[in-house]
Amino acid sequence: MNVIKAIYDFLVGDMIILIGVIITVIILALINSVQILAPLRIASGALFIIAVLGILIATLNRETKAKR
Repeated sequence: MNVIKAIYDFLVGDMIILIGVIITVIILALINSVQILAPLRIASGALFIIAVLGILIATLNRETKAKR
């Protein structure tokens, strides 16, 4: 069990990052598969970058508040 936890901590580091990226990928998959959302396909790369940066900033803020 310790090996699995060590691998998880190395790859992901935090559950918020994992869940946030999964939700972002699901939303982007919906944008690409639903016809009505076709105009958003152009900005899907930028949306992904902004979402992941937001997730990482939220995690960093949580970590800095926990260390105080």
